[in-house]
Amino acid sequence: MSAKRSSSDPEPEGAEVQPELVIVTGLSGSGKGTVLKCLEDLGFYSVDNLPVDLIPKFAELTKSSPSIRCAALGTDIREGSNLRRLPEIITRLRKEVTTTLLFLEADDATILRRFSETRRPHPLGRDESLSEKLAKERQALTPIRDLADHILDTSRFTVHELRDIVAEKFRGTKEESKLMIRVNSFGFRNGIPTDSDLVFDVRFLPNPNYIPEFKPHTGKHPRVARYIRSFPQTQEFMERVMQLLVFLLPHYIREGKSYLTISFGCTGGQHRSVMMAAEICKRLAKAGYKVKEQHRDAPRK
Repeated sequence: MSAKRSSSDPEPEGAEVQPELVIVTGLSGSGKGTVLKCLEDLGFYSVDNLPVDLIPKFAELTKSSPSIRCAALGTDIREGSNLRRLPEIITRLRKEVTTTLLFLEADDATILRRFSETRRPHPLGRDESLSEKLAKERQALTPIRDLADHILDTSRFTVHELRDIVAEKFRGTKEESKLMIRVNSFGFRNGIPTDSDLVFDVRFLPNPNYIPEFKPHTGKHPRVARYIRSFPQTQEFMERVMQLLVFLLPHYIREGKSYLTISFGCTGGQHRSVMMAAEICKRLAKAGYKVKEQHRDAPRK
């Protein structure tokens, strides 16, 4: 999620304090309700499913109200054909009030799963399959997506992680510059994780899978990890990767990136990639970054 401005920039002394308006929109099932609740918890005056024709009036009221410092509203495909006017309304609003447009989306498989779990009907009705309605919704929302200040793909996030991302972005403190980093291990035989931002191939390291006593365990087992670390190329690789990350991460933060997935892959995702992901995760945490460790293909203990 990239940013064009920071809500933590100090106001000039004596300047009029202008409220911030955040418009939350996007695909059905992408998490808009969760985001609006999070913004409300952060102190935003929040309204969901506001008719687009009332948005300028809502912005005017929030701007003139001394008790409202910032506001958020949700609007989406439930508006039907009226939603076509939203791009024009947003363009006008940006000339009058500091307006941020947050667009939420997710991949088709995730949205289909979420609808299946909640058993809620899609706003476009029941005449077509959910996949067909989703395709129509994506097409209808394209002009709005093109205007977005932030586009957030929620496919990979739990509800709690999504709230963390939004809180870090809109809290208005220095914490909004922090990255949420996932360090993931995987096996190439099962494919590269689609949400990876950086991928490192560690198949050049000696493979513990060919040693009978190590085969039943993962790279988190102390003896397996010790074996992999015993090779000089392992040590050099870890140092070089950390040097690269120490260089890259501040630049990602400066550009407003809120989350980053770093993936390490070996053949089966059991030993080398697991050990490397765990070690890099530990080093990043020690360096002060917020890190979550994951092992996609490693069920062994």
